[in-house]
Amino acid sequence: MVQTLEQKIADRLNVRHCVAMCNGTIALEIAIRALGLAGEVIVPSWTFVATAHALYWQGITPVFADIDPATHNLDPVSVRKMITPRTSGIIGVHLWGRAAPVDALSEIAAEHGLKLMFDAAHAFGSSHRGHSIGRFGACEVFSFHATKAFNTMEGGAVTTNDDELAETMRLMRNFGFRGYDNVIHPGTNGKMIEVCAAMGLTNLDNFDAIVQGNMRNHAAYCRALAGIPGIRVLDYDPAESNSHHYIVLEVGPDCPVSRDAIINALHAENILARKYFWPGSHQMQPYRDLFPHAGLMLPYTCAVAEQVVVLPNGISIHSEQIDIIASLMAFIVNSAIVGD
Repeated sequence: MVQTLEQKIADRLNVRHCVAMCNGTIALEIAIRALGLAGEVIVPSWTFVATAHALYWQGITPVFADIDPATHNLDPVSVRKMITPRTSGIIGVHLWGRAAPVDALSEIAAEHGLKLMFDAAHAFGSSHRGHSIGRFGACEVFSFHATKAFNTMEGGAVTTNDDELAETMRLMRNFGFRGYDNVIHPGTNGKMIEVCAAMGLTNLDNFDAIVQGNMRNHAAYCRALAGIPGIRVLDYDPAESNSHHYIVLEVGPDCPVSRDAIINALHAENILARKYFWPGSHQMQPYRDLFPHAGLMLPYTCAVAEQVVVLPNGISIHSEQIDIIASLMAFIVNSAIVGD
């Protein structure tokens, strides 16, 4: 079943190899080690902390670059500023499934002789310039955790068009075994189990229907939240594919209520909104102590971290729940206006 899932994913993404793993974090660690990254690697701070941890866990220093506030993805200008003689690579992140600046990062990597890979944890089913994410850089890493639009309950994968890299990662995920009793490479236990692959095959068959449901929900949220002062729903490019899994709001400075006050009010009504990825990886340990002044180079990361709210989504969410959430948010904001 693992082999079948790998082939179906590779076919869907139009990529030569899919190497399934037990989870996305192990997939990141194996891809990083297989690529031979060392020294310093440039990453966004505005991402789930696993992106940085996968480097630090292996003795590599994550160097945090800023984001473009319009896209929430790495800003190539900031990336250039962070390159040093110790830099060996760049990890771009396709945040919210919206493609990172693939072309600009590829140009920077080629110019400086750096390796480029992508954290595509959010991006299964997304595209860049009409091509499926999964085939850019040296490799791309997916998470198939239960919270993702496509999931295997727990799991992940690395996709690549590099035959040698794929073979190395297959060895590394199974202790370096080639056949029985023949270990030819250092490795660990990164294998996906059969029951997770079985779940993945089932969910893959239903993925397009899940995306359609998410798209309906995103459109419903946009309609229901329209007109609330200071609240903006992030858009998805209609020319590109996206799972529409993330309903991302920005609470702007013109909103009379703070982002945290909105979160607290929603939580009080058992609406599980989140602050993703507050306060930014550079403010989490050990990076907060290692790089206490990193925020000076990350003004947009720090600003966006104080604005974002992610609302519930998925096929179990329907228009009735969306209307309730929007009505509550309108009440919270309008009550503050009246109070003023």
